[in-house]
Amino acid sequence: MHCAGHAGSGRSARSRRQRSGNEKRPNGLLIGKQRVPLGVCAVIYEARPNVTADVFALCFKSGNAVILKGGKEAANSNASIVEVLQESLAAFDLPMEAASLLKDNSREASRELMRCSRWVDVLIPRGGAGLIASVVENATVPVIETGTGNCHVYVDESADLDMAVRIIINGKTQRVGVCNAVESLLVHRNVVDALLPRLEEKLAEHQVLIHAQKELLPLIDHAKSVEASEEDWGREYLDYEISVKTVNSVDEAIEHINAYNTGHSEAIVTRDYANARKFLNQVDAAAVYVNASTRFTDGHEFGLGAEIGISTQKLHARGPMGLEELTTTKYIIFGDGQIRP
Repeated sequence: MHCAGHAGSGRSARSRRQRSGNEKRPNGLLIGKQRVPLGVCAVIYEARPNVTADVFALCFKSGNAVILKGGKEAANSNASIVEVLQESLAAFDLPMEAASLLKDNSREASRELMRCSRWVDVLIPRGGAGLIASVVENATVPVIETGTGNCHVYVDESADLDMAVRIIINGKTQRVGVCNAVESLLVHRNVVDALLPRLEEKLAEHQVLIHAQKELLPLIDHAKSVEASEEDWGREYLDYEISVKTVNSVDEAIEHINAYNTGHSEAIVTRDYANARKFLNQVDAAAVYVNASTRFTDGHEFGLGAEIGISTQKLHARGPMGLEELTTTKYIIFGDGQIRP
């Protein structure tokens, strides 16, 4: 108990120092922290040329230089965008190298970039599971993994079922090819008979294929359904498809989600405060929702403006990555001639 008391006092003192931003030590040293850029960020991405402008803007505003490696599908657009950015930098006497485009679209060029640990401070892949896996496996540069998303909605025993249907339909069909779309549905056994017929009708309107647990197939009244396999519980469809399974409790739902999810976004629909708190505390993901769609996991929706990606890892940055996530900290110390005895 004596040790616990001192630990609590220490935490309280540290939290006060964190709020004030600095600490004066007994020897007179004034110690503080300052946010600084990461340095040179390399971003490997696929297809969309708007990423070129978004990533540059975030890196530039946070004080970082950026090396861009886009996909061959948008090579000409990326080159034109970077040319305009470099002309703008030069017009304000800023180094054009703050925005660099790797024009070689070969896999060999990507692998070489992944190993430039002497020149690159952090590497951020944006794209599908294959791209991200390749970067993680091959890079010697520190990597921030961004988001494949096997996102779940769990409908609890106490849920408002009309709300649940709205959240599931929005999460699944509002935009299917994105990492925060709903791919898996878990339903408490006590409400499955009431939920599935009305949900199935709405899913049918969007021609969503249901991969259903075998015992649920009789409850689904349209042709677009198949029996789910074990692989379906962990699959990111990125299409008009969803897996559906029953569970007996919020604990079983949490266990299933933590076994099969990708650490992206998870949601519970419930009117039970204790179950909501348990879900929030025990689900392992970058974003955890109560009674809302997973489609909100987005830099703009979180008030960050643009985002460089949605990190599904646990170190440094997690969730939508805005300006602050593109910085780190360093200690700054002011003295008056102090030396250590």
